[in-house]
Amino acid sequence: MALTTEAITVIDLFAGAGGLAQGFKQAKLGYQTVFAVEIDPAAARTFKQNFGCPVYDGPIEKVSDEDYPKADVIIGGPPCQGFSPLGRDRDDASRAVLNELWQQYLRAVRLVRPKAFVIENVPEFQKSAQFARLLQLMETDKDLRDYKFGYGVLNAADYGVPQNRRRGIFVAVRDVEEVPWPPEPTHGPNSSGNTPYVSLSATIADLPDYPERTEITVDESGRQDLHIRRTPTQKSLERYRAIPPGGNRFDLRRNRPDLEPRCWAEKATGTTDVMGRLWWDRPSVTIRTEFYKPEKGRYLHPVHDRPITHREAARIQSFPDDFVFVGSKSEVARQIGNAVPPLLGQKLAQFIYDMAFASECP
Repeated sequence: MALTTEAITVIDLFAGAGGLAQGFKQAKLGYQTVFAVEIDPAAARTFKQNFGCPVYDGPIEKVSDEDYPKADVIIGGPPCQGFSPLGRDRDDASRAVLNELWQQYLRAVRLVRPKAFVIENVPEFQKSAQFARLLQLMETDKDLRDYKFGYGVLNAADYGVPQNRRRGIFVAVRDVEEVPWPPEPTHGPNSSGNTPYVSLSATIADLPDYPERTEITVDESGRQDLHIRRTPTQKSLERYRAIPPGGNRFDLRRNRPDLEPRCWAEKATGTTDVMGRLWWDRPSVTIRTEFYKPEKGRYLHPVHDRPITHREAARIQSFPDDFVFVGSKSEVARQIGNAVPPLLGQKLAQFIYDMAFASECP
């Protein structure tokens, strides 16, 4: 495939650690991120460390019109807590502020007029009144109606990510006849070659069984060691040992009822992922920000009696090992759990390139 001779410039809004931008970068199609906006200080430092471009680390509303450079593509995921079921504990005012931030994204689109843009969010966003408003604007707004668009919910596992992670994706391209949707899956039963999903064993089996370090370190070559352990109590260790392959908290009741917390004993139904053990032969469940706490989900290692490590979670999210995260252990975990899997971003980068830029190649 011929490539463009000049960089395809990218702006990343609500950028997080840069999972989506990393996907565009590793597509090796000429994409270059030139500006990013990320309000979380640690995530902004991570983005700066890996991409080297200017990063505005404050509220996007404070970014002036003049701050936005010219760019060919805008990508990003407006905060999803207002739409996500996990954000139901927020008050109505804070949810309303979060839910309107997508309009700041559209402000950038109107100013920059990119050839293409991508909005990534939780699946629930596409069922919201705000999304209905977005679709209306795409048809009627003079600055947006030149774009054709496609949207839907994509599972990252269908694109080579070793994780079942459903995300709402909206892709718009200017001055094309249509946006064929969805991007063709590369893995799973709907892929052209019926390529198997990427399993957890293929992703993390080469890492040491039980890490020695408890803190994130960087060696002399600059390689970051995220394969770190926690220091669980003896009771926690006994709980881990009582969970069989593919099991969960309900196995405590059968195997070690003396270890079952009262709050679990009094709740006979509910999620089967809490204190759950992952499976070797299939993709992971969705990685969230507290993946190092088995009481928060199915985060026990498939065969070892411990939760997954930061390195394992980063690999499950499809980050390469040479991607450097900046911040404390909890800040890095939040960046990993909130990220768009780079391999999903890479597929979107190829999808956009084929529509918007391939014809411009010499």
